[in-house]
Amino acid sequence: MIQHDIDPEKMLHLTYVYGPVPSRRLGTSLGINPLPVETKVCNFDCPYCECGWTVSDRPAGKMPTVEQIAEELRLKLAECRTYGIELASITFAGNGEPTLHPKFEELIDLAGRLRDELAPTAKVTVLTNATRLQKSHVRRGLLKADVRQFKLDAGTEAAFRQVDRPFGKLTLAGIVTDICNFGAPVMLQSMFFRGLIDGEVIDNTTPQEVAAWLEHVKRIAPTAVHLYSLDRPTAATGLSRVTPAELEAIAGQVRQMGIPAECF
Repeated sequence: MIQHDIDPEKMLHLTYVYGPVPSRRLGTSLGINPLPVETKVCNFDCPYCECGWTVSDRPAGKMPTVEQIAEELRLKLAECRTYGIELASITFAGNGEPTLHPKFEELIDLAGRLRDELAPTAKVTVLTNATRLQKSHVRRGLLKADVRQFKLDAGTEAAFRQVDRPFGKLTLAGIVTDICNFGAPVMLQSMFFRGLIDGEVIDNTTPQEVAAWLEHVKRIAPTAVHLYSLDRPTAATGLSRVTPAELEAIAGQVRQMGIPAECF
């Protein structure tokens, strides 16, 4: 059986292609990690991240080449075919933010070609924090994907700073505007949790936060919203998952706007 290689301490993917894994939201998914295997690379530093804390958002000379990913992806897709595994998704995610790879568009093209050849029923999916939509090669790559799931974890700037801990000058308002201007259908994925970090309370489930988050959802008008809570080890200790009933209550408010919502 195909193995899923991860670092048990940091939950880092140790290969550039991993799985397949049973995804709560995507079905049988083969993952693509277009990032270093030695460390997480992201422009967020989310305390709930299973990959641990972010070391850098700008790695120097550590990104895998398109050729390295192509070799691993072809081998994994061939294995899936041999074992009779029908993939629902070929998913860009991995050890941080996948659109940080400088040749992201080329990787999307690669995944599409190999999918057509070896796994024609699979969709090419990208899980992204939507922070790089102003980069032309990122936009083009995302437009070529079959499924785009954009992260939206907060309603206010203050909560955004706590929940996603962005690097640089990123703002929630700017990200939401970029999503609205993207010009193609998108899905939203939203993590809800609460906890205490260094004496500071974090909770994006308060009525005020949820109301502000719903306004962003209404403005974006996604094709669907996926809501979820903690299910794996997190970078920070002291975090708590929200109950299924709480998630369902938030999802119900999304559905009242005529937007499909599912809880995981």
